[in-house]
Amino acid sequence: MPALRISMRIIKDVLRLKFDAKLSHEQIAAALRISKGVVAKYVSLATAAGLDWTTVRSLDEAALEQRLLSKPAKRSAYAMPDYGRIHHELRRKGMTLMLLWEEYQAEYADRQTYRYTQFCEHYHAFAKRLKRSMRQIHPAGEKLFIDFAGQTVPLTDGGRAHIFVAAMGASGYSFACATARETMRDWIASTVRALHFFQGAPALIVPDNPKAMINDADRYEPRANDTVFDFARHYSTSVLPARARRPQDKAKVEFAVQLVERWVLARLRHQRFASVEEVDRAITPLMQRLNQKPFQKMPGNRATAFATLDAPALLPLPMQRYEMARFKTVKVNIDYHVEIEAHRYSVPHALVGQELDARITGHAVELLHRGQRVACHARSERRGAFTTVPEHMPAAHRAHLEWTPQRLIDWGESIGMATGAIVTRLLSANKHPEHGYRACLGLLSLAKRYGKPRLEAACTVALSIGACRYRNVRDILANKRDQVAPGATGDWVSPDHAHVRGAGYYQ
Repeated sequence: MPALRISMRIIKDVLRLKFDAKLSHEQIAAALRISKGVVAKYVSLATAAGLDWTTVRSLDEAALEQRLLSKPAKRSAYAMPDYGRIHHELRRKGMTLMLLWEEYQAEYADRQTYRYTQFCEHYHAFAKRLKRSMRQIHPAGEKLFIDFAGQTVPLTDGGRAHIFVAAMGASGYSFACATARETMRDWIASTVRALHFFQGAPALIVPDNPKAMINDADRYEPRANDTVFDFARHYSTSVLPARARRPQDKAKVEFAVQLVERWVLARLRHQRFASVEEVDRAITPLMQRLNQKPFQKMPGNRATAFATLDAPALLPLPMQRYEMARFKTVKVNIDYHVEIEAHRYSVPHALVGQELDARITGHAVELLHRGQRVACHARSERRGAFTTVPEHMPAAHRAHLEWTPQRLIDWGESIGMATGAIVTRLLSANKHPEHGYRACLGLLSLAKRYGKPRLEAACTVALSIGACRYRNVRDILANKRDQVAPGATGDWVSPDHAHVRGAGYYQ
């Protein structure tokens, strides 16, 4: 078989039989049906390249061909830049190829150097040979990239304003605003402002991996916190954090941040601001100019590209803006209430002992069981108080709730004036009338056993001697003292309560 037609598979077999099996050139030639000269040629090339069988086995055919058959590069008359160092230097903030080219020329002033165009072409060719990243294509309306700029704006009181930036994936149309900090509340509030600026929501929102928003900043499966998920559900979108330390995942916003730093923050560097709000107002017109700045290599600008690409593809916004919420796990107490910030809110009594998720906003407390809302209350600042919905109570408790002091008094007066007076005294004897409900119900229930006339008579006796408790009336009925002539009441003493005095004692 001619040497020119030898495949890399056969060459790899030659090297395997020579370096691993230790066969002679003649044995290899006979086994593979090639000449001994071909065997000698490729064994010699492998030896010159410093290859052994362990290395050859790990190479694919293309890599093996490159190692064996590539021609040595011709020595250039030009001074060769260190493109590895240049690639590293370009990661520095504000570094450009123009500056690195000028340093390259100064370093090799006594030798022939590349012109700037050639320098850039060679660098880009070098960069393409580095580890290849996935090429990103952003469909219209699909992604909104968000981040905070590295630069901040100083305030006269010593504080600093942080700059939030959002950029649409397809058009690059950008939004920026100033915040006091970079907390989760700042991230979400700024993103809400951005969505209403764009007048629509994308399918995906791509932040960095900020600790304020992401519970688990895993490279492959970052997990947002509950408030972020709640925000995303409100706008029917999803939050997909970029991989940690992978700026190529959000190159669009990285470029937008760079533009904001150059075209907005740089123009504000000589101004003095007293508050974050002043910075925010100063940013707005500059961002409008930036979005209307013409593209260099394409017709139109970011604003026109947004109007034709992203805007028609965005999801409609809900009627109300998102209200910041926080979540807390609570357990339902035996009284079918949960405690949040020292106030107690009711839930359906069947959930006693269950753990619920409380969604707490500035105005409401929403209670969720396995993702389903089971109760919603207006938020209360009254510590130690209760907010109770009657439908959450057991039937027996609801019946008790329907009783009012006036209803009990009216019931007592329907039996007689003395009974009504005893009920009134029982209610007024307690700081809270509800504490006397049980005694009143016990008193009125005596009418079922002894009849209304006897109960009214017993209450008359109780009033005359000043013994106006439930058990006093009960004992009067049990001892039939209500049936004794009125004149004899002064000497009566309850057999169970020898300490009870006659009527004269209470006058």
